This record gives sequence, C-alpha cells and structure tokens, in this order.
Amino acid sequence: MARMKFLCDAERCIECNACVTACKNENEVPWGINRRRVVTINDGRPGERTISVACMHCSDAPCKAVCPVDCFYQTAEGVVLHNKDLCIGCGYCFYACPFGAPQYPQAGNFGTRGKMDKCTFCSGGPEADNSEAEFKKYGRNRLAEGKLPLCAEMCSTKALLAGDADTVSDIYRQRVAARGFGSGAWGWGTAYQTKSGQERGQPGGSLFQGTGGPAGGPPVQKQGL
Repeated sequence: MARMKFLCDAERCIECNACVTACKNENEVPWGINRRRVVTINDGRPGERTISVACMHCSDAPCKAVCPVDCFYQTAEGVVLHNKDLCIGCGYCFYACPFGAPQYPQAGNFGTRGKMDKCTFCSGGPEADNSEAEFKKYGRNRLAEGKLPLCAEMCSTKALLAGDADTVSDIYRQRVAARGFGSGAWGWGTAYQTKSGQERGQPGGSLFQGTGGPAGGPPVQKQGL
C-alpha cells in the first residue's frame, strides 16, 4: 500500500492561500479555524519564505502517542486520523504536535475545547466512505474516490505536493537537481525521518537532511529553514 505524504517546497510557495481556501470550502471547515494555513518563516530577515502548513501525517505521530483515550489511528496508507466520538478535547495532541495542526472549533469559556478537528488528507473518518455522517464530522473523502487532497491540486505553483511518498520525493529530487540546492522541503525531516536522518520507508533520505522543521525548536511561525 502506498505511503501518503505532504511536501511543501518553500522555494515555490507564493503565499496565495489557494490551498487554505480550497480546504475550507471542500470540507466545510467551521468558521474561525483553518485545517491548513500559510505562515512566514524568517519574517523580515534574509531568507524569508512562506510555507503551507497542516497535519503532516507523521510516520511516528506524537499526537497519537500522547492521546489518553487512544482516539488516533493510522490507515494502511499512513494517514493519521482520529475518532471524534472518542475525543475528549483534552488538548494533549495540540501541545504534542510540532506543526500546530489540531484545532478546536467548539472551544468555549473556562478552558473547554470540545472535539478536536484537523486535516484528514481528504480521507474522511471511521464512518462508511462518503456517507453523510462521515462528511459532517470529517469532511470530504476524496481518497475513496481515487483523488488527492484538494489543497495540493489547487496549488498553482505546485509548491504543495501530496500523494504517494515515492512519487512526491522523486518530484522534489528532480527539482533539487534542476536548481542545484535543496533546502526547501520544510518539515519533511520532523514528520518522516528517523533520528539518524534516514527517511522512513525510503532510501536516500540524505537529500532531505536539514529540512527538519520545528522539532525541538520555537513555534512554527518563527522557525527557520
């Protein structure tokens, strides 16, 4: 089974926010939150770039590790999902996630959060594929229709890539070879590489070294490449 991954090429992102709009409209994301957002790194300094950030569906997802009710699960394609019927809104996943992906659309007074919501890689949830219940809770299940996440499909510069890990990494390798440098795969190391720098499940992970993202560092908005 193919391992699904995201990759945002910081050298190509133009901060158009088409990915954010596409995600929100396709999945009818509640008002006040975004499953995907575009942020600036090294703001106002040399090397300033923008990146599209959402749940990266990590190989060893920290959100899954800290959830006290075990509501997270990983599909055969490697997509990290959660069961909203089990979620208690404790917020542990929010603090564990290096990408700030978990959101709480029902957050209220006195610290109440309600059910967590995040990117599903457009693959729905535990309910029957493309059912009304699935869409209401988790959004569109495009993967069941043989389609990729709409955010990546709507990216005009193809900065945001999504799909089979081998295909995505091959595309990035070709770009690196063409432009002569490869520091733009922001977040790849944090989400998919082992401590030794070897890419999980694929050979030749050295190409993506130095693209680790925010693990062990400051918040995503301030993290440099």
